This record gives sequence, C-alpha cells and structure tokens, in this order.
Amino acid sequence: MKILLPNAKELNTRIDNHPFQSLSSESQAVLAVMEAMTVQELAAFYKLKPEKAELEENRWHRIQTQQAKTYPAWQLYDGLMYRYMKRRDLSESEIDYLQDKVLIATGFYGLISPFELISPHRLDFQGSLKIGQQSLKQFWRKKYDALLADDDLILSLLSSEFEQVFSPSVQKRMIRIVFMESVAGKLQVHSTISKKGRGRLLSKLAEENCSNLEEVKNLCFDGFSYCSDLNQESTVVFLRNKF
Repeated sequence: MKILLPNAKELNTRIDNHPFQSLSSESQAVLAVMEAMTVQELAAFYKLKPEKAELEENRWHRIQTQQAKTYPAWQLYDGLMYRYMKRRDLSESEIDYLQDKVLIATGFYGLISPFELISPHRLDFQGSLKIGQQSLKQFWRKKYDALLADDDLILSLLSSEFEQVFSPSVQKRMIRIVFMESVAGKLQVHSTISKKGRGRLLSKLAEENCSNLEEVKNLCFDGFSYCSDLNQESTVVFLRNKF
C-alpha cells in the first residue's frame, strides 16, 4: 500500500534545518535547466512578478552552489493540506507508517519520502518545462512508475496534474479519495474542504495503521465518513453533512 501526496508552493523555513544534501542525477538535470533561466524567464514560467521571481532565482542558485539548507519535506511544505496533518509528537508507530507508506510527488526531487531532506524551491507540473526533449512529466515517469511497481493498493491524494506523471497503466490502479459536503441536500466539492480532508485523512490512516481499503472505508474523522452510495470502482468518497 502506498499513499501519494502532492508537494506545496507554500514553504515554512522557520524550523530546524540541516546541511545541503547531494542531488540525484535526475535532480541535477532539472537543476541545470532551472539555473539557466533568467529572472524574466522565471517570471514568465512561474507567472510571477519579476521581484518575486528573483526569490526563486536565488533559491536555485543556492542549490546550484550547495549553499541551500535542507528540511524534512513534509515539514518544509506548508500548504493547507500539510497544515492539517499531525506533524508533531508522533508515535514511533505513526512515524514508521509514514516512512513505509507515504510518497510525496515533486518535480525536482522525484517521488520522495516525507522525511527526505530537501531544499526550498518551487516546481510543480503545471508549467511547460523541457528536460532535453522530454516534458517534466515524461522525464520522471519511469522513476515514478518503478516506485509503485510492487504495490497492490495505491491511494491517490493527488490532483490530476500530478497523477498524469504516472503512466496510464499505473493511473488505472489508483484509488482516488474525494471529500464532499452535503449542504441542504446538495452535494458540494471544493478545494479548501478537500485539502483539509486530505491532511486529516493521512493522520488518521497513520493513527489507525490502516493497510487495506476496508480499513480506510471504516474511518470517521471531522464529521466525514465513507459514503457507499457515491462510491465508484476507482473512487472512495468521504461525505460530511453540513446543516
């Protein structure tokens, strides 16, 4: 069983840091492309104002010169989903669970453990980036697929942009988790509830040491519970009634 998470744009560097960590050959190839961009090119790539792009240029330069500090990935990422996870005072069992079953999808480091030490950077799969003759998704696909080759259950908490890095055959094996609210009898899905739900679900999975789909479906948290009426073959829906 593997649980897939996306990275996040929001970063928190106000935590304990570690020295620079050596990069894989794949990460070095991505770095070479990012480091070669001018501030203007980075601004266009990220869709940022030039002054904001200067921060990203500095981050890539610090990685290139091995001056960048590193942080555990799931502590550095600080988007809404991550903020709704239990990230402090974990038991040994919870740590072992996260280490064994959770992978974070990134565009720079590949598919990594939540505890892997990484440097602050910004890169997802939305922009148009070529590594040689390949798109960033194509570049990482073989490595991404290989890490899931032996897993019979893949829970996806990813958005479509991250799922598309995997080959279609792997995507077909994924069970997608959806969070919905019933408001005055009308079903609603929106990103804030989904991000919060994903974070809380991950913590609940670790707390309960879930290892199969039936155990996942039995979870209840923050008013959410599995809704069999909305279930589909490759989708598990958690529903919360809001009055």
